[in-house]
Amino acid sequence: MPYSESNDDRLYSDPDLVQFYDIENEGGADQAYCLRLAEGRQSVLDLGCGTGQLAAALANDRSVTGVDPAAAMLEIARHKPGGQKVNWVEADARDVRLGRKFDLVLLTGHAFQVFLTEADQKAVLQTIAHHLAPGGRFIFDSRNPRMEEWRDWNPQQSERILEHPRLGAVKAWNDTARDAATGIVTYETHYELLASGRRLSAKSDISFPTREALAEMMDGAGLIVEEWLGDWLGGACCQTSPEIIPIGRLR
Repeated sequence: MPYSESNDDRLYSDPDLVQFYDIENEGGADQAYCLRLAEGRQSVLDLGCGTGQLAAALANDRSVTGVDPAAAMLEIARHKPGGQKVNWVEADARDVRLGRKFDLVLLTGHAFQVFLTEADQKAVLQTIAHHLAPGGRFIFDSRNPRMEEWRDWNPQQSERILEHPRLGAVKAWNDTARDAATGIVTYETHYELLASGRRLSAKSDISFPTREALAEMMDGAGLIVEEWLGDWLGGACCQTSPEIIPIGRLR
């Protein structure tokens, strides 16, 4: 599931729910790819940094700024190993302006999908363009709508057992509904503490823009795509790719 830019989304603003984020979202191929992409770059802006896994990993030998609107997520980020090396900023990716440029701007974890309108998506792309240094690069990811991944986010297919270090075993599952008119998917996330029976739930909305729509909006923001990936292993983007991952620079 993606991180949300909405301060109203309890999944990312409620500490009781945020404590499950890292258990559900361990760094994988996306983090490894971004670490390689950052090699030789002295400054990185991580928009929608969440609990700071990637930003903290990047901060060993470069200047890193992590931006997120959710105070509960940033509280976890600050206490991560390496977190003291990152400049954490509580702000919204649509309108944040930091007064400096970066060699690399990241927006991963499907964070782009939490921006539901074309106006908001364009605003985020303008933020990326505004903060890119000459010669700088950007990368972000969005799920390929053709693959309809949301169909798997039902209680039967998504049920899983998590092990929380303090709370013990937790049953988790999701459910979804899609608005055919807008393409926006609303998904519910549920955590049931097996020891006590307590249940924690949240509802989130995400969009699924097409590659064509993304390309048009990036062009309007003054961004050039140099490569389209279809997964975090470096595969080319095609109709059946799980991801849409543009990598590029300023025009």
